[in-house]
Amino acid sequence: MSAANHHDVLIIGTGAAGLTAALHLAPNARVAMICKGDLNQGSTWWAQGGIAAVLDENDTVDAHIADTLDAGGGLCHTDSVRFTVEHSRESIEWLVEQGVEFDRVPNNSFHLTREGGHSHRRILHTADATGRAVSETLTARVLNTPNIEMFTNRVAVDLILRDGRCRGAYVLNRDTGQVEVFQAEYTILATGGASKVYLYTTNPDGATGDGIAMAWRAGCRVANMEFNQFHPTCLYHPNAKSFLVTEAIRGEGGKLLLPNGERFMQRFDPRGELAPRDIVARAIDHEMKRLGVDCVYLDISHKSPEFILHHFPTIKARCLELGIDITRDPIPVVPAAHYTCGGVIVDFNGATDVPNLHAIGESSFTGLHGANRMASNSLLECIVYGRSAATHIAKHLPGTHEEISAAPWDSSQVTNSDEDVVISHNWDELRRSMWDYVGIVRTNKRLQRALHRADLLKQEIAEYYSNYRVHNDLLELRNLAVVAELIIRSALARKESRGLHYTLDHPDLLPEALDTILIPENYSPPTPENHSPKTGK
Repeated sequence: MSAANHHDVLIIGTGAAGLTAALHLAPNARVAMICKGDLNQGSTWWAQGGIAAVLDENDTVDAHIADTLDAGGGLCHTDSVRFTVEHSRESIEWLVEQGVEFDRVPNNSFHLTREGGHSHRRILHTADATGRAVSETLTARVLNTPNIEMFTNRVAVDLILRDGRCRGAYVLNRDTGQVEVFQAEYTILATGGASKVYLYTTNPDGATGDGIAMAWRAGCRVANMEFNQFHPTCLYHPNAKSFLVTEAIRGEGGKLLLPNGERFMQRFDPRGELAPRDIVARAIDHEMKRLGVDCVYLDISHKSPEFILHHFPTIKARCLELGIDITRDPIPVVPAAHYTCGGVIVDFNGATDVPNLHAIGESSFTGLHGANRMASNSLLECIVYGRSAATHIAKHLPGTHEEISAAPWDSSQVTNSDEDVVISHNWDELRRSMWDYVGIVRTNKRLQRALHRADLLKQEIAEYYSNYRVHNDLLELRNLAVVAELIIRSALARKESRGLHYTLDHPDLLPEALDTILIPENYSPPTPENHSPKTGK
């Protein structure tokens, strides 16, 4: 067991939210950042689309709010939406100050594109690799900022709780196999979403819901976990793995086509290809099942090759590697799990139910996204809440530190090779079960089947966890099983179809839109000494 690492703030995750928080905290606090693998491997780096912000003179804050509320299917928290949108301009200004170079037009104003659900052009971007530009710029800033220490190739095991407060986390060093103690007065979960719980996803391998699962085990409530956004257009190719085709292609005039070349989106929504993602994903799923085809096609070839190369160089290059020239050929696409709209319940400061524990970014539930995230609001949320969480924590940092004992795991335990095979099988079984039974279209029978399988897997995982060495695959499987159960239980609790949750057993809307809130057995209600995060709609 290595010695404990002492810091004022521990940030678990190195995406846009975590990096933003770290940079805002650095002048006032000693910060440790935990990165699951190497830097720039998370969801932020892979985000192609952009960041939504009100910058055009023809656009308004109220219009952005109205679009978000409309896309959210009645479940957005209006105060959260307004809080986020009203801070959009200053968030962009801060990113520019950090060195992010967004695309501009000849008069040097920002080039704004449009995506599904937006009534105006308000998406700032860096070609089709906006997330990469943000991630690389902020990471470079962090690596050159005093007071921030970066620890790579580490995965959090569990949060440390003392006297009802979070005091850091136990962290597995994947290089040494040792479980280390990271002690901090405040801990921020910025671990991203949980779309790896599905067999087909646009997300990187690390999106296993670690922060959500750890917070749940620590006593935090979660909300709206049934709303998993399936991105309508993931590249369909046996060698593509999980490559997202940005919604900005549709924003710039891309058309969705059936294999015979026929457009179909106008039959499902008058906005056609620019309808919100839940509608587009269900339409594609419907047409694929109706026709028995493996994919549909997204065509931007009517635009000039120069336009395509300028706006979508990443997609053009990747498709060319696979023999698809998007200046002449349509792109084969299918829906894939993309974004977790629910998460750990927090307030405007990112504070959770557990004192001294915050959650920001995709692992949190702020009330912004409702039943369906509107395109490019997610990176904005990361910047806004990363900043607000840091500001809140900086005002409350104490000057003393309590010594935390060694981690309660024996790192000398070995892993049985037979158990490795079983863990790998369970990984696959869980994700296939979620894809088959808890996907774009659901039924009570399918959900019950998925819940039964999740329960059996949790029992097996508990046995592995008690008897074998802690390692990355086991930790991720453990977290995915928790997240899967939360998604299924939330889906069973919603007796209606709303936004991203569509069930054949309850196809209609209920008259009142209410959040689905799950409460863990170890939940402690707020006291006068404790804050009180959002309680839901």
